[in-house]
Amino acid sequence: MPPTPPPPPAPRSSAPPWPAPRSPTRSRRRAAVALAVAVTLAGLVVVPPATAAPATAAPRARLTNLAHLDFLGERVAPPAQAGHTTWRLDREPRIGVLWTYAEPQPDGSYRRLGGGVYDPATNTWGQGAFNADDMTRAAVVYLRHWRQFGDRASRDHAYQLLRGVTYLQTSSGPDAGNVVLWMQPDGTLNPSPTPTEQPDPSDSGPSYWLARTIWALGEGYAGFRGADPAFAGFLRQRLELSLDALDRQVLDPSYGSYLTVDGLRLPAWLIVDGADASSEAVYGLAAYVGAGGSARGRLDLRRLAEGVARMPLGDVRRWPYGALLPYARSRSLWHAWGDQMAGALAEAGRTLGRDDWVRVAVGETGRFTPHLLAQGGPENGWLPAPTDRVQIAYGADATLQNLLRTAAASGRPAFADLAGIAGAWFFGNNPAGVAMYDPATGRTFDGINPDRSVNRNSGAESTIHGLLSMLALDAHPAVAARALVAGRQAQVTWQLVEAEAGTLTGAAEVVTPASAWTGESAWSGGAYVRLGPGGRVAGTVDLPVGGGWWLFPVLDRQQLPAGQAGTRHALAGRPAGRVDHGGAGPQGVTPVPGYLDVAATGPVQAGPGPAELESAYAGSGPEARLDAVLVQPEVEWLVLAGDGGGQAVARSFATHREVRTLDLAGSGPASARSYDRAGRLVELATSPDGHLRVPVAPGGFTLASR
Repeated sequence: MPPTPPPPPAPRSSAPPWPAPRSPTRSRRRAAVALAVAVTLAGLVVVPPATAAPATAAPRARLTNLAHLDFLGERVAPPAQAGHTTWRLDREPRIGVLWTYAEPQPDGSYRRLGGGVYDPATNTWGQGAFNADDMTRAAVVYLRHWRQFGDRASRDHAYQLLRGVTYLQTSSGPDAGNVVLWMQPDGTLNPSPTPTEQPDPSDSGPSYWLARTIWALGEGYAGFRGADPAFAGFLRQRLELSLDALDRQVLDPSYGSYLTVDGLRLPAWLIVDGADASSEAVYGLAAYVGAGGSARGRLDLRRLAEGVARMPLGDVRRWPYGALLPYARSRSLWHAWGDQMAGALAEAGRTLGRDDWVRVAVGETGRFTPHLLAQGGPENGWLPAPTDRVQIAYGADATLQNLLRTAAASGRPAFADLAGIAGAWFFGNNPAGVAMYDPATGRTFDGINPDRSVNRNSGAESTIHGLLSMLALDAHPAVAARALVAGRQAQVTWQLVEAEAGTLTGAAEVVTPASAWTGESAWSGGAYVRLGPGGRVAGTVDLPVGGGWWLFPVLDRQQLPAGQAGTRHALAGRPAGRVDHGGAGPQGVTPVPGYLDVAATGPVQAGPGPAELESAYAGSGPEARLDAVLVQPEVEWLVLAGDGGGQAVARSFATHREVRTLDLAGSGPASARSYDRAGRLVELATSPDGHLRVPVAPGGFTLASR
């Protein structure tokens, strides 16, 4: 009898939880199994018998604990497979690999799992047991741990995993330099898993796993260059092989060309059209070039970083509020997972002396990141409304790394200060209000669902990014101390009001498309309201505080001249202004004309309590399509408390200086440091107790602590 299937583990969270764009000829981010509105952190597997990890491990003084990552590790001796070999395979036939998933057992231990459906007769998984995405990033963890703490065991783990990673790399033939994603428990490669990944076979084109292989090999070369020059030479050779593939498939044919994306001009030379994937390769190339590297490595670093640096959009009041877009074929989506762009640009800027790239990183971390943190943390999908509210360690770690690396490159301590709020995600500053990382075991839970439930599986990706964050916190003790002040005490931020949930009058109707996915973004709630002349939709929003409020209508921006279609908005009976639904530029490469967008009205004053929110048609031509309205306070804030005292972040959407009174936990005096949108200190306020008047610069952010 096969074992009874337990609750399924999380899917690979580096794929978006909405249907991804596809192309028959070019690599794309992997498609997901469900639309964002229906996403859960669950997958489908049948579990074989497997070794269980100890239920507990001894606490350590450091936050970083590699026990669970060690448990996920394995050594296999792969059979002979054409085009695949590695360093000293004849003398060391067993290579390092890593199990993909792990789920809790009734006794508190964990069971290791592969991906996809398990076949006990063949001891294989639909996808595989081990994969390049996780093995590469785990190698980075061990490399950084070895270099940070001088740990010999971590050096050995890094060595074996890098041998495993280079075995997955195809070393000869037309696809040389590309990487097979999956491996079965006996070491057999599975280039075409079930469900199918793109590209298929997985070593037939550029991919996330190619980008991550460059990351691991770059940091591996930097680490072993002095400790083991012969092995470092092998890693250099394999990294140059990766660059052969990168140049052949991406940079040489596309560098300097652009995509038209609903009126935007975005770079065509990013790996799988992603600034997210490319940024992970940038991390590796920056390490490689910084350690001596090659002229070609330096050139490819410059070309990739130039592409990433061309991806910011919006401003302090325009979506996505200064963030770098992750995907060059849509101007309507942003996701926290893989949002490594600012940190990678900061590293590339330091390595190549490019202050302009550092300024781009500052642009995101100074304008967008304070809003991301104040509104609740690293959400998986703004499409463009905050539609997919899953939060995972991959996104939390990316946010923390961006802040710390931008702080180091720019010399602005505001971002290191803000990193304490970001790091607190792992210790309770999240929608579930629970610690997502356990220093006693080294486990990071797989994620938080939109209903605030926690997926307590602890797979490789979550473990890896939790540990990357802990290494960063251990290297910055002051930031780590603030990260432990993590209990949410108060929060005022935007509220999402779905148009289809309102009361409709006149020429207004709810439209529910067959799929909420538009081909490049998604309708929030799976529906929208079509408004014609005389059409109106009204609802009620409960305002937690009085003051100024911005309205951000989420709408379908059509290819129409200005003025032909639009909506007027009001809050609490006060007009907020009209927004145009036209003005979409040339469609270009996107699947549909026009795009979902977030517009902005002027601010209106409203008191606390229930307030009517009204949206009405305003135009002379075609219909207007309204998805939702985000009701945004002029100043938003998040207050945290813990044994170490209290801290808060406030972010301003106002056009003038504002002051808010916040109460901080702890004892002794409190202080507030007000920064402009570039992280420059503009004002300091203090209080002898925790009752603090907090100044916030227009469009800037403030950090308070006690």
